Amino acid sequence: MELSQLARSSGSSAVFVAQGRSDVCRPRAAVGVSVPGVRQSRGVALRHGSVMESVALPGRGRVRCESLQEGRVGSVEEKTTFVNRLEGGAEDTRQSGGNDDGLARAKLAVFVSGGGSNFRAIHAGCKKNAIHGDVAFVVSDKPGCKGVEYATENNIPVLAYPRGKNAPEGISPTELVESLRLAGVEYILLAGYLRLLPSELVHAYPRAILNIHPALLPSFGGKGFFGMKVHEAVIRSGARYTGATVHFVDEKYDTGPILAQRVVPVRVDDTPAELASRVLKEEHKLYSFAVSALCEDRIFWREDGVPIIRKSWDEAEYL
Repeated sequence: MELSQLARSSGSSAVFVAQGRSDVCRPRAAVGVSVPGVRQSRGVALRHGSVMESVALPGRGRVRCESLQEGRVGSVEEKTTFVNRLEGGAEDTRQSGGNDDGLARAKLAVFVSGGGSNFRAIHAGCKKNAIHGDVAFVVSDKPGCKGVEYATENNIPVLAYPRGKNAPEGISPTELVESLRLAGVEYILLAGYLRLLPSELVHAYPRAILNIHPALLPSFGGKGFFGMKVHEAVIRSGARYTGATVHFVDEKYDTGPILAQRVVPVRVDDTPAELASRVLKEEHKLYSFAVSALCEDRIFWREDGVPIIRKSWDEAEYL
């Protein structure tokens, strides 16, 4: 049965749209989780007669949930336009092709363990308004890394996690969650962060944590596959193609739902360093594009748990 119903929750600005058969996206905060400053409300939508929980987030305007219609596939023109403008540095809050519809800018926390080139690309996208968000925190297990140096130079607060010989001032998992929540952080982005996230953090931010991996998952992923080791394994395997993958994070390495991918051909005479350099360029474009969709609430979930980036509110595409 085809359904199309708009329901506005009383006392809240949350808006839900349900069309056709599909699962609905999760709001930006988990239902049933007490978040400082977050007011919970109840939104009603026609999804086979069910009632959906909603969360009204402070200062973020509308929280939207819409189903994924079958047969509506967007073109790649929007992605190309976004990347071109990102590289060109044009200041345009709408250049991602989405519709922020008055939403306040999302607060982001970026986790780094090294140079943080993806972090820098995301931060640059935020400053150019290609990404409708701002980096509110950087979290690192290596306070002396170049990613932390860049954060300090740009006056971005840094948290050390976890506590260890490299970070004796590090905080506990509970303190980490509390710090991010109190700062109003909505999304977490892993950018070369090499540690497994604590379950407390994963549970506190369901469907709100992204990672970038330098290969086409599920191949060449998992524990031990990081940095140059990934590219060495790709070349050693004889694979003709590799690439970059953006995926949601669960409690294991590289196993969360895949959100977007870009393909990079492997050349006959490639060295790991050469291949890594070409993949990294695609990582910067892909991650910024995916984060833009996340900040604009343009990610929707199929019934089978697969996330899809929607070009606009009536078109979706695999990336």
